[in-house]
Amino acid sequence: MTVRPPLALILLGADPARLHGALILARAELALGGAARLFVQGEAVALLRPPIAAPQDAAWRAAGEPTLAGLIDEALADGVLIAVCQSGLALAGLDAQALDPRIELTGPIAFLAAVDADTRLLAL
Repeated sequence: MTVRPPLALILLGADPARLHGALILARAELALGGAARLFVQGEAVALLRPPIAAPQDAAWRAAGEPTLAGLIDEALADGVLIAVCQSGLALAGLDAQALDPRIELTGPIAFLAAVDADTRLLAL
């Protein structure tokens, strides 16, 4: 059996649809037997402010998709590593204590240090 190279995603903007898409891709990678990590950078960290909600939640629910909050919970439960930028916390005016405890605090250097040459890296 071929081992899949890990998938690392970087969310660069505060667009809930991009976060939703990144989480869908990460969970799909897990379903294929790979590993996935998501780095929520800069202003995108504001999307994780409780209570987590997106303008598209009703449409996603109607289409049989989870809400943004539900998808974050499912991804974390499945083993997607979600990390947030510490500077992004400051930009969002968020205290780390407000985040789901399964979400890691890091920075771009630490995130990239964990990405090896075989990792597929996508910026969204």
